[in-house]
Amino acid sequence: MRLYQEVGGQLRDAIYAGKHQLGERLPPERDIAEQFGVSRSVVREALIMLELEKLVEVRKGSGVYVINCPTELPSDGSATPYDSGFGPFELLQARQLLESEVAAFAATQATKADIVKMRQAIDQERNALEQGIYDDSGDEQFHCLLAQSTQNSVLASMVSEAWQARKQSPMWEAVHLHAKDYSYRWQWLEDHQRILQAVLRRDAKAAKQAMWQHLENVKSKLLAISDADDPAFDGFLFESVPTVLDE
Repeated sequence: MRLYQEVGGQLRDAIYAGKHQLGERLPPERDIAEQFGVSRSVVREALIMLELEKLVEVRKGSGVYVINCPTELPSDGSATPYDSGFGPFELLQARQLLESEVAAFAATQATKADIVKMRQAIDQERNALEQGIYDDSGDEQFHCLLAQSTQNSVLASMVSEAWQARKQSPMWEAVHLHAKDYSYRWQWLEDHQRILQAVLRRDAKAAKQAMWQHLENVKSKLLAISDADDPAFDGFLFESVPTVLDE
């Protein structure tokens, strides 16, 4: 168990025990940090974990408030959301290795029907962005459809499982939870369009490079909005995957 989970678990136990009442504001981050002997960044991640569990609400400029006071733990004995244990950057490194090769192979295997579905996924992304909606479903659909277009169910399953780990990871969600500007997602949309164009041209080398660069762009943004002082930060451990492209 990671440090922020231990702190979050003890705060959760205090809420369940009635030490913090519904509507009550929790102590400031610095006081919680002193109480548990941890950094404020650890406390921040612990509070975000509780926010994801719908136990507290972070109100900008006001503090953290209890919004749910259950009287007992769930029957499975844990209220913590599923956490694969993979850090965001470890997961990105694996995806960069896997999905770059998937894109290259897709360029040789994709059918007309596959192309149509991927275009629809990109349209879904664009519509959400134009409406100012933060919605990952079109993004996920594009990547999974690209993997499916290899006509290899094992590759498709591997990409799908990577996305499930991403979606179900509290740490990944915590990074994006309080981001207010999602304009960077327009760049990701353009990345998807470049990947699809390379697949359309049957250009495996270009498809591989486009996917590698797309995930590099994702990593750069993740680095920019992450807390490098967080003990769970793994951005310096898992570097970008170098591309090896045939001449």
